[in-house]
Amino acid sequence: MYQALDIAKYFIHYANLEEDGMMTNLKLQKLLYYAQGFNLALFNQPLFLEEIKAWQYGPVVEEVYRTYKEYLRGPLPEPEDFNPEVMTLEERELIDEVYSVFGKYTGTILVNLTHQEKPWMDTELNQTITHELMSDYFKSQIIKD
Repeated sequence: MYQALDIAKYFIHYANLEEDGMMTNLKLQKLLYYAQGFNLALFNQPLFLEEIKAWQYGPVVEEVYRTYKEYLRGPLPEPEDFNPEVMTLEERELIDEVYSVFGKYTGTILVNLTHQEKPWMDTELNQTITHELMSDYFKSQIIKD
């Protein structure tokens, strides 16, 4: 299991590889939520340790928010101390898939999406969105073959 900041650095790195990739703190927070949710649904375990809180603008990992808040709404810089190889192929594939589905949206659109989803809607503001709530919801979103 990782720290949320490790997963955040992966998303920032991945976005910077894309031609039009611009990662903001707002967008990053929602991608962390989706990565955690789908990891819980698919593998029955969290991807990272930190809690996700239900804030006014959707799900937020406070530690990661504080790390990047100085950039306000601007793009986040490429992480200097990041090595994607520390993650397993399975974990990188999950994060890549989350980015391919949700990374094309702006932070504002992702806020609107998360506000329509049960984990955020069923959690009081500033409270922790539980792993159980995320797991149940994201299991319902996975298309079974």
